Amino acid sequence: MTMDTAVAVSVDAMLEDLRTLVEIESPSRELDALTASAKAVAAVMESRLGGQAVLVESEAGPHVHWSAGGDPKVLILGHHDTVFPLGTLERRPFTVEDGHATGPGVFDMLGGLVQAVHGVAALDDRSGVEILVTADEEVGSRSSRALIEERALACGAVLVCEGAADGGALKTGRKGCGTFRVTVAGRASHAGLEPAAGVNALIEAAHQVLDIAALARPDAGTTVTPTVASAGTLDNVVPAEATVVVDVRVESADEKERVESAFASLAPHLDDAEVAVEGAVGRPPMPESASAGLFAAARRLLPGIGGKAVGGGSDGNFTAALGVPTLDGLGAVGGGAHADHEYLVVGAMAERAELVAGLVNAIRRGSVPTHARR
Repeated sequence: MTMDTAVAVSVDAMLEDLRTLVEIESPSRELDALTASAKAVAAVMESRLGGQAVLVESEAGPHVHWSAGGDPKVLILGHHDTVFPLGTLERRPFTVEDGHATGPGVFDMLGGLVQAVHGVAALDDRSGVEILVTADEEVGSRSSRALIEERALACGAVLVCEGAADGGALKTGRKGCGTFRVTVAGRASHAGLEPAAGVNALIEAAHQVLDIAALARPDAGTTVTPTVASAGTLDNVVPAEATVVVDVRVESADEKERVESAFASLAPHLDDAEVAVEGAVGRPPMPESASAGLFAAARRLLPGIGGKAVGGGSDGNFTAALGVPTLDGLGAVGGGAHADHEYLVVGAMAERAELVAGLVNAIRRGSVPTHARR
């Protein structure tokens, strides 16, 4: 790959920084751990990039923002929270062996953060570059969304350093995703003496599950999947309450509206039962059109690199929905996100860091169309 840099990217240095971040566990909602993690991320940025990385406090933990100064041109986006509970590191310590780095969060997405920082560090000119690393992506980005959208609009182009798709492919589109919680209220009674006196919330929930599952439209890319259910208190009591949690993925804004409207319209089947719904498709779809220009630039830098639309969501969904050109999956090559076999391919680290740097230069030179900033 041809890339204008002042220094070569060092894999050994990237692994050193990756070890530092992995060994400070950072589960979502663990505020003390996230504070320590944010400070470590900031220290890595300042060490490799110079300047000051600012901790932006939030109820979800600190976000980290670094800017090279100058007219903002490109936002590099990531997160430092992980899904693994405290104590995972003791069971799965950071290890580099047989060409793979393993440990909690190496692929999703600490490896991508490190690669992005080192890619930017290798540039002879970093002006116009911003890096935002949030603390709550894994739990919905409620505290960071406004900041993400603000900086995306200010910069006009977004590079998301989430882990790559299979085979190292970039993520050129993402489904919108959300979670719904359906609560059924019935009436308790003795299951043996007078079952008819009750209103069985579990039976009502079963009806609702069938209605909900029927909302899926595979032909339109819409999946509606009941994932968690609970009901009842004792084996001889007609259940007075039940809950059903549902995962929803959609490819279009029209499907988002259809599914949300259908959930709002759910009605009970049993007399005297009540149904209440919470939730929404919180991450809007990221259409492939949002990544087209940036993906073309990536292919010029790295011919043959693949692109793939995926079902999972990221903070790139928010920026793409604003009309800001967004390319995702620029982070680590590997796999096993959210699983014990999570890994990063060490041999791909330098190339991915160089790809980020090359895209930054392409954006700043104006060879990639960007959003009209406001």
